[in-house]
Amino acid sequence: MTQPSENQASDNAEIRAKEPHKAENLLVNLLFNIVLPTLILTKLSGDEFLGTTYAIVVALAFPICYGLKDMLTRGKVNLFSVLGVFSVGMTGGISLLGLDPRYLAIKEAAVPATFGLATLISIKTPYPLVKTFIYNDTILDIPAIDTALARNGTRQAFERHLSTASLMVAGSFFLSSVLNYLLAIIIVTSQPGTLEYNEQLGKMTALSFPVIALPAMVVMMAAMFYLFRGITKLTGLDLEHIVKHRHKEK
Repeated sequence: MTQPSENQASDNAEIRAKEPHKAENLLVNLLFNIVLPTLILTKLSGDEFLGTTYAIVVALAFPICYGLKDMLTRGKVNLFSVLGVFSVGMTGGISLLGLDPRYLAIKEAAVPATFGLATLISIKTPYPLVKTFIYNDTILDIPAIDTALARNGTRQAFERHLSTASLMVAGSFFLSSVLNYLLAIIIVTSQPGTLEYNEQLGKMTALSFPVIALPAMVVMMAAMFYLFRGITKLTGLDLEHIVKHRHKEK
């Protein structure tokens, strides 16, 4: 049996490097970031189990490890993963240092508000963040769209459309910020280091997806629909020709 040549090995490595990463598993994401931390904080915080301090440490270890694993797996630093790890680390710090619960509410609001402000500021730059969130070559066939815009002379109209979509995306982050703050101040009222605090933190974590993520996701989807509708109108292409299909890349 012949051994593969160095050139063949190099070609195979290059092909593997170009292969797209597998899509993130939503169930695994929810398990590590919401389900397991919630169960640990609400069920294992008693003195007969982990205790209040160790329950915090173990519960927060799951989303931190998941975020770090995500960064290593994708081979590049993901801004969302970095902020996610930072946010969870801040929650742990506030809890373990025994700070007033209002600092937790401020932290919960600050992270999405930062994204919202960054999205607004980026509108005036050559690199609006909406291109990272929804107008990117992972989702859309950017060369085909650019060609059609140039052919129709609708580039400026498209840029205005993109700015409006950016405002909608920023709005989804600000909505998330407000809901984060309200959820935290309503639910987490006990002092860190108590069983009640851990249970309230677990409850807040469990409610974060339906109360915060879903409404923000609806606004984000509305922004995506608005952008896609504008693209089809300004390019004259139907949705099938602007959305990137996997089979086109093979």
